[in-house]
Amino acid sequence: MASADFLLDWLPILVFLGISTALGVLFLLMPAVIAPADPDPEKVSTYECGFNAFDDSRMKFDVQFYIVAILFIIVDLDVAFLFPWAVMLFNPELGQDRGFQIFAFWSMFVFLAVFTIGFLYEWKKGALEWR
Repeated sequence: MASADFLLDWLPILVFLGISTALGVLFLLMPAVIAPADPDPEKVSTYECGFNAFDDSRMKFDVQFYIVAILFIIVDLDVAFLFPWAVMLFNPELGQDRGFQIFAFWSMFVFLAVFTIGFLYEWKKGALEWR
C-alpha cells in the first residue's frame, strides 16, 4: 500500500513531465510541417544589420546597428533603475527618514547626470546617425 501512495505523490510530476516533453517534440516538429519550403525573397534579403544573411561570415560589416542596439539596452536599463527608485523614494509606507530620501534623490541625480553626459558624448561622436 505504501508504494501506491508513493506513486500517487509523483503522479502530477510525471504528468507534467509527459506534457512538457510532448509539447517540446510538437514545437520542434510543427515548423517542418507548417513552414513553407521555399521562403519569400523578402525574408532572406538584407535586414536591419545591413548585410546579407547567407554570405561569408568573415566579411567586413558596419557595426552601427550594434552600437544603436547597445545604446538601446543602456537606456532600457536606466529606466529599469528609475522605476524601483521612484517607488522606494516616494512611498511613505516604507518609513524612510528624510536624510535617506535626500541622499537617494541626489544619488540618482548623479547617476542620471553621468548617463546624460555619456549620451551627449555618443550623440556628438555620431553614434546615433544611421549611415
